[in-house]
Amino acid sequence: MPAPKVDPDASLRLTVLGSGTSMGVPSLGCHCAVCHSSDPRDNRTRPSILLSRAGRNVVIDTTPDFRFQALRAGLDRLDAVVFTHGHADHILGFDDIRPFNVRQKVALPVYASAETLAILQRTFAYVFDDTPAISTIPQVTLHPINGPFDVFGLELVPVPALHGEMGVLGFRFGRAAYLTDFSSAPDSSKQLLRDLDDLVLDALREVPHPMHQTVEQALELVAELAPRRAWFTHIAHDLPHAETNARLLSRGFPHVQLAYDGLSFEVAL
Repeated sequence: MPAPKVDPDASLRLTVLGSGTSMGVPSLGCHCAVCHSSDPRDNRTRPSILLSRAGRNVVIDTTPDFRFQALRAGLDRLDAVVFTHGHADHILGFDDIRPFNVRQKVALPVYASAETLAILQRTFAYVFDDTPAISTIPQVTLHPINGPFDVFGLELVPVPALHGEMGVLGFRFGRAAYLTDFSSAPDSSKQLLRDLDDLVLDALREVPHPMHQTVEQALELVAELAPRRAWFTHIAHDLPHAETNARLLSRGFPHVQLAYDGLSFEVAL
């Protein structure tokens, strides 16, 4: 399948493939109201987004739900994979890129920090150990992230943050940014997040967590950065979609909402 040419004037679309926490929502064995909700926006797969531009598709993180997410989104082409960090809920769908290798007859570029690439190489040793394969395995080229990088004409700016004590990456692209799985960000990273139309960021729940932002912490960061819109992601089953959005509105945050699987909007470049 030939790669489509990139129109430099083409628009960029962001689609939320997954908005849930590491265990997903519904959570196995849970009988809470959110896990039994009839609102489809309360069904949250593991956190990932899709960036689409001029026929090219870039996925940020391949979650354990990646195959289902790709089918649901109608994804019939994949051009690159970018990773935020190496935790299981962000990488375990990596093997499911194989159909795109087969259909497109090309190795896919993978972008991540050196630490995350090392985790991928350990976790998926059969891909990287140079052992002859008698069946299909992912075909990739590895690209360590050391600063802003170009993916088919789209510049991604890495935004370093902390996930507890672990270093992770968020990304800015045009007038939007995506920061899942983080608890704090240095001032130098905050400077990369000014003048945004859309900020998609971690807001796990109301109760404090050592590795994630709470709703209150996320709201404080939104107030500091002042994006036109903010979308909370990596959402646990503590937060019902409609009720939480109504509460945010009543508190004077009409521009802040929970993201949901399938949310999609254009990003200005």
